[in-house]
Amino acid sequence: MDTLLQGLMGQLSGSAVGQIAEQLGVDEGTAQNGIQAALPILLGALVRNAQSEDGAQSLDNALASDHDGSILDNLSGAISGHQEGPGAAILGHILGGQTNQISNVVGQSLGGANGGALLQMLAPIVMGYLGQQKQQQGLDVMGLAGMLLGGGGSQQQQAQPAASGMIGMVGQLLDQNHDGSPVDDIIGLAGRFLKR
Repeated sequence: MDTLLQGLMGQLSGSAVGQIAEQLGVDEGTAQNGIQAALPILLGALVRNAQSEDGAQSLDNALASDHDGSILDNLSGAISGHQEGPGAAILGHILGGQTNQISNVVGQSLGGANGGALLQMLAPIVMGYLGQQKQQQGLDVMGLAGMLLGGGGSQQQQAQPAASGMIGMVGQLLDQNHDGSPVDDIIGLAGRFLKR
């Protein structure tokens, strides 16, 4: 999962961060903070979904039919057109009833800016990147789940305190009304990345 995060951050470097900042009405440093908070949350939610056979199959089907990675060739268009894009539908699927609460939490990392808008920008990019990796590596359902679930827990590192608290709160939100706990996965994912 660390590799996925690093790959996604690589996609969102340079001009993409500036454009996201412009869309949100914040400076680039604030936008970067928001991105670093939001990506582990989105991947953590996908990890949670992929832990079940049905969830992994549903994700694999979505990537095969709707997310081939072509969005990465036009990040500018995806970011500027996020309100008309598939972001809201993706969030509804992977975050469910917690979408608004998690949007508010992400907004805290943006100094009160619109966390929901950032998540809508990033969700299709995350799915597109996963779809690209699925195609390039020839991954089936099990391979895709392995890519998402792999690498967890090999090293326990602490996130920055604010990020750790935020991700922990999001983990609790994600697990409301569900069995199991994604908190450790999400905190570990964010912690290892933010420690860099």
